[in-house]
Amino acid sequence: MHIDILTVIPELLESPLAHSIMKRAQDKGLLTVAVHQLRKWAVNEYGQVDDYQYGGGAGMVMMCEPLEKAILELQQGGAFDEIIYMTPDGIQFTQKYANRLSLKNRLLIICGHYKGIDQRIRDHYVTLELSIGDFVLSGGEIPAAMVVDAIGRLLPGVLNDETSALFDSFQDGLLAPPVYTRPAEYNGWKVPDILLSGDLKKVDEWRYEQSVMRTEERRPDLMGEEGG
Repeated sequence: MHIDILTVIPELLESPLAHSIMKRAQDKGLLTVAVHQLRKWAVNEYGQVDDYQYGGGAGMVMMCEPLEKAILELQQGGAFDEIIYMTPDGIQFTQKYANRLSLKNRLLIICGHYKGIDQRIRDHYVTLELSIGDFVLSGGEIPAAMVVDAIGRLLPGVLNDETSALFDSFQDGLLAPPVYTRPAEYNGWKVPDILLSGDLKKVDEWRYEQSVMRTEERRPDLMGEEGG
């Protein structure tokens, strides 16, 4: 999979994509991520990519011209399956979308900044608008890194345990069950006996029951939804 990211602050994306599982995915050649400074396509020698909004009001808007030039140039490397814009008014990004996007080959993510991007780019180029929650951040870089991480870890061969991602929270519409490791007793706190029994069928049943219970308590809104 190849992912291009357009941003005015590429430095914000350096660390999240250069360590841990994302580094492993790229080292294995399973994922390539190219972060592009939008000012490369600026409208003038001063690196301008934003301007005042029509109709007045506070805040600058990212201009059409730099964004279109960047998109058209990057498309020369191959058509994008999705051109994604990270925005608070987008569709909520969920595990379902991570699963779907992990099956794509080429993605472009546009990181908004200031008051966002000119609506005409959204109308004519963007194919998917995503939000990570009902709150506003300074820019789309952190949300973009989160989306790349969620997608990248699902690519076959990235995780050491091929079944690990299948049991993450939300994959089956439920939250993950509690997990424990050694020692079996610490400060008088004991690991549930069922996990020490060696009976894998009963362990699976216990984990499912715990998942259902935890979901009902913490995220009742997920009950009855499809896991995607």
